[in-house]
Amino acid sequence: QVQLVESGGGVVQAGGSLRLSCAASGRTFSSYAMGWFRQAPGKERKFVAAYRWSTYYADSVKGRFTISRDNVKKAVYLQMNSLKPEDTAVYYCAAQYGNNFFDVEAYNYWGQGTQVTVSS
Repeated sequence: QVQLVESGGGVVQAGGSLRLSCAASGRTFSSYAMGWFRQAPGKERKFVAAYRWSTYYADSVKGRFTISRDNVKKAVYLQMNSLKPEDTAVYYCAAQYGNNFFDVEAYNYWGQGTQVTVSS
C-alpha cells in the first residue's frame, strides 16, 4: 500500500517555474514506477512524465519539465520551467507496480492532486 501527497502547486505567470513534490509512504517506494499526470477542466487525465530506471515525458513538456526521484526520502518531483497557460491543470502523482508508464489505467495509487494555474 502506498499513500501519495502532492504539494507545490500555485499560480504563476507564463514563463515562470514551479516545482511539484510528491511524498510517499510505504516500505518499497523504490520498486514502484512513479508518474505525473494532469487534468484540465472538462478534459481527460493525461500523462506528463514518469520515472523508473529512465525518465519519460509527454511531447508537450519535453525540454521544459524534469522528473526526478529520491528513493531515500521516498519522494518524486516535477520541475516545471517555461510554463504556459496550457499547462494549467490539476497535477497528480501516481505509482504503479508495472512498466506501462503512459497509461493512466496502469497506475495503482494516486495522490489527491495539486492545482497549477499559469496566467498569461
